[in-house]
Amino acid sequence: MTDDGSREFFKTDRQSPVGKPVIRGDPSITGQDSEEAVQFDPNDPESLALAAETVAAFASNTAGADDNVFMLRGAAACAALVRGEGSYKAAAERAGDDVTVSFIRKWSRVHDLPQSIRRQVARGRIAPTAAKHIARVSGAARLHLAWAVLDHDLTVREVRSIASEVNDGTDIADALASRGITLGELTVTLDRDVYGELRRRSSIEDVPPGEIVTDALLAQFRERRE
Repeated sequence: MTDDGSREFFKTDRQSPVGKPVIRGDPSITGQDSEEAVQFDPNDPESLALAAETVAAFASNTAGADDNVFMLRGAAACAALVRGEGSYKAAAERAGDDVTVSFIRKWSRVHDLPQSIRRQVARGRIAPTAAKHIARVSGAARLHLAWAVLDHDLTVREVRSIASEVNDGTDIADALASRGITLGELTVTLDRDVYGELRRRSSIEDVPPGEIVTDALLAQFRERRE
């Protein structure tokens, strides 16, 4: 098995334009289409004004506190306001006295998470408060931390602690291991025939089943990418 090139598949940052409702406009998740979802254009003065109003309402928690899509909309408004105003400070000032630079920064980072993570936030599988801490981590570690939330039911407090450790220089695998979690360990159910063939090849080639699965998946991912 080889790790060479495996990380080329990791998209660790947002790929779509700031403020575009990629997740919020997906009816399979929210029940509304892209025409209904609010889009924030940092280059449009009217849209920027709406973003400022949305951030102010979001910060004061006047509505939608338990709505993950509402949270993503607030995060999008924060990110668009930062882009339009040019800085976190200017964005906070535009939104009003109740909005802090820290608030703007945290939620803008959530908006900048890759789509694969934001989808899990919208579906309610990753709490928005946990997403804020995941967003503090950069690179592939943020994906590993997000998937650990899904696979091991990490609490927000645990996510916050792990994010701090990683930012202090601890490898994500070590941070998870200290909590009894093995990075990359996943329980899956295979088709009976596939399972039988996997075990047969593992025995003949004298390699762990995980190596065969990893090589097969890497080959498939590369093929799909090409």
